[in-house]
Amino acid sequence: MSTTTDDGELADFWAAASGHAGVGRLDVVLGETPLGVVPPPAWAFGDNPALADELLGAVLRGRKTACSTALWEFEAGDEPLPVVGDVSILLDGAGHPRALIRTTVVRTVAFGAVDARFAAAEGEDDGSLAAWRHGHEVYFRRRAAEAGGQPFDEDLPVVLEEFELRYPSVSEE
Repeated sequence: MSTTTDDGELADFWAAASGHAGVGRLDVVLGETPLGVVPPPAWAFGDNPALADELLGAVLRGRKTACSTALWEFEAGDEPLPVVGDVSILLDGAGHPRALIRTTVVRTVAFGAVDARFAAAEGEDDGSLAAWRHGHEVYFRRRAAEAGGQPFDEDLPVVLEEFELRYPSVSEE
């Protein structure tokens, strides 16, 4: 979801979270690495504020440790694919920075090849593969209709990304 956030708010969040990204304090102060100087990309889950908040909440509770995106969305937005080690700031539905994640696994598979382990890691609905398939088919069809993307079928290439929450720590419910 494309969201605008205040640069000052993003910089403040990055100053608080950067030590949890594996960037040393001197790197941040001295700017020894690009990661120490420039905040990483910031983005929100889904395609609307309510969905962004719901999925962010699942990350903050430790239930969601993965996400999936139709490959055509990266291509249409001329965005690079995620890479293991990437760090991202997650935004809430209002565009405020709330979490820092680090990518641990990236793979691209056909929609029909997504497995139950990955579906559970997405942490949505009841965590089952059947629920994942239903919910994501609806989502991918909606996104394609809205953005003129690749029509849905079982062979649709999907980028599967697994991540770890680096900041803040998982909250208890």
